[in-house]
Amino acid sequence: MLSADQEQTTAGGRAAGDAARQASEGVGPLTLRSPFAAAIWWVWLVFALANLIDLAVQGRDHFSVVAAFILLLVTGVVYTTARRPRIIAGDDRLTIVNPVREHQIGWAAVTAVEATDLVRVRCEWPADDAAGRGNRVIYSWAVGSSRRRQANAELRANRARPRPPRGAGGGAGVSRSYGAPADNDESLVMGDVGPVVSALGAYAERARAVTPRQRARPPVSTWYWPAVAAIVIPALALVIAVLA
Repeated sequence: MLSADQEQTTAGGRAAGDAARQASEGVGPLTLRSPFAAAIWWVWLVFALANLIDLAVQGRDHFSVVAAFILLLVTGVVYTTARRPRIIAGDDRLTIVNPVREHQIGWAAVTAVEATDLVRVRCEWPADDAAGRGNRVIYSWAVGSSRRRQANAELRANRARPRPPRGAGGGAGVSRSYGAPADNDESLVMGDVGPVVSALGAYAERARAVTPRQRARPPVSTWYWPAVAAIVIPALALVIAVLA
C-alpha cells in the first residue's frame, strides 16, 4: 500500500509525464499544477460551505459571526495557496501563477529551469543601458517537493544507479533536466519537481525552435489583487468582529 507521500508523488509524476509527452508532440499549451493541492481546495470548499450554511441557519450570536469570518479567511488562504498556483507554458511565453503574483516570461529569456524545493526559473536578457545583461530568478509555488519525498526519491535513484567499480573516485551529482548549468547548488533535487522540469524543458526547446531569433525581454510581474482581497478583506472583517 502506498503512503500519502508516495501517492502524491505518483500522481504528480504521472501528470507531469503526460505533460512532457504533450510538450514533445507539440500539442497545445501546457498547464501544470499540483493535483494534491487541488484536492485540498475542493475538500476545504465543501467543508467551509457546509459550515457557513449551518451558521447561517442556526447561528444567532457573536461567536457565530466570528466563526463565519474565520472560515472565510481560511478559505481565502487556501484559495490563494492551493487553488491558484500553476505553470502555463504557451507558444511564446511561460506564465508562473503564484498565490498573489503572476509572472510572464518570454521563452527567449529562460536560460534554465531547475528542480529545487520548488521549480526555479532562471531568466536573462540584454540590458538596455549597458553592454551587460539583466538576470532574475523566479520560483513557482505550483509544484513542490518536501524534504521527506526528496530523500525518498534520492534513495530510489541511488538504488537504481549502477555502483562504480572499486577504487573509482567521485560521486554522482544531481542532473539538471534543462537549461544552462548553475553553480554547485546543494539544494537541487529531483523529487516531485523533476518531471515538471523535464516537461518545461521539452516545451522550451520546441518554442525556441519555432522562434529562434526572438529577443529576450525582462519578465513582467504583476500583483493579482483579487487574491490579495480574498485574504485582506476577511482578515479585516474578522478583526472588526472580534473587537466589536
